[in-house]
Amino acid sequence: MTHRTNGKKTGDSEIALKIIVYTLAALFCVYCLFPFAVVIGSSFETEANFSAYGYPVIPRNFTAKAYQIVLGDSQIFRAYGVTIFVTAVGTVFSMFLTVTMAYPLSLKKLKYRNFITFFVYFTLLFGGGLIPTYLLITRTLNMKNNIFVMILPVAFGAWNMFLMRNFFAGIPKELSESAYMDGAQDMEILWKIILPVSVPGIATIGLFYALGYWNQWFNAMLYIDDARLVPLQYLLMRMLRNAEAIREMALTTGVPLGEIPSNSLRMATTVVAIGPVVLFYPFVQKYFTTGLTVGAIKG
Repeated sequence: MTHRTNGKKTGDSEIALKIIVYTLAALFCVYCLFPFAVVIGSSFETEANFSAYGYPVIPRNFTAKAYQIVLGDSQIFRAYGVTIFVTAVGTVFSMFLTVTMAYPLSLKKLKYRNFITFFVYFTLLFGGGLIPTYLLITRTLNMKNNIFVMILPVAFGAWNMFLMRNFFAGIPKELSESAYMDGAQDMEILWKIILPVSVPGIATIGLFYALGYWNQWFNAMLYIDDARLVPLQYLLMRMLRNAEAIREMALTTGVPLGEIPSNSLRMATTVVAIGPVVLFYPFVQKYFTTGLTVGAIKG
């Protein structure tokens, strides 16, 4: 009788705990999604309502004028293509460099392993500076107005390499040792054994690289003058700057500010910029969580 009572009490407490946990998780999800809902709702609001009602979740006067301005630019789709190319090619190339550096450094048998690790770590602490980097890329490498200038200078991330190395170090050594006994070489072991079980880590680091390439605009501002090579983020930033310039001109000339959708234009450019990332993220979320947790256990 006591056992049943304890079991009933234990079951009730577990149910209550699950209800509390799920409720808190649901509230946290709403808290995280609310700013994005505000951005979407505000992107369809008229400019005149911002000063009176603020940023709405549901627009009072629905208008797509901001999207007409953003998507009406003939360069927007070309910029999308440039950004997609840079993100796809850059992520693949960066993952190749990261994996081929991280796997050897995860092996204790590698000669000068500690020295190479310190050399990579040193780059996290000190950099050459903007002016030497600019002179190197424009004069020595002659990469100005080259689409690969948005890939090669940021192709290797030392921090991402250390995360990938820690992930490789967490893989059981018995897998590679058994392959060594069967006569397999290091590259064959990496390709056929290590990489298939490293999908969470690869997806995690790949997501880091992809987000970095997708949001890149600073290198384009420095090294790209050709309008055909302008990426999405830099184009949207220029559009926002032009909108601000128009708004300042309106203040001095007396043009009604309600006709200039500067606030909704900001929100519309945000939706255009992060929309593909938001749609892509759910497909790698499970790998992202697993890879980030496992990669942070060791090292």
